[in-house]
Amino acid sequence: MRNSKHFIQTRIKEFILPPFRDGLVLGKNSPIGSKAMRQALELLVATPFEHIEIEDDIIQYILVRKTLLRRIDQDKLVDFVLKSIKPFMGDEEILYLELDIEVQFETEL
Repeated sequence: MRNSKHFIQTRIKEFILPPFRDGLVLGKNSPIGSKAMRQALELLVATPFEHIEIEDDIIQYILVRKTLLRRIDQDKLVDFVLKSIKPFMGDEEILYLELDIEVQFETEL
């Protein structure tokens, strides 16, 4: 009989709910619909998300942390997603968003 060795390598990370940080973009034919995703978020997390429905041929819905909408206007975010994310997306996909929004302003005192 042969001698055999077995090795297991693993990484352990904290499971975070929801499993995304800033937002999601749901395609029109994504495997989970916007209503089911909304209900899951309401049950699983305390972080409030804004649910933005889109009239588009590819994208149906954007879910984004409400705190981010204090830094960027909702219409500007939708415009950004349609111009920058949509070209790389299929209507059956769900894409994670990591948004780094920086606000700059000057004040004369």
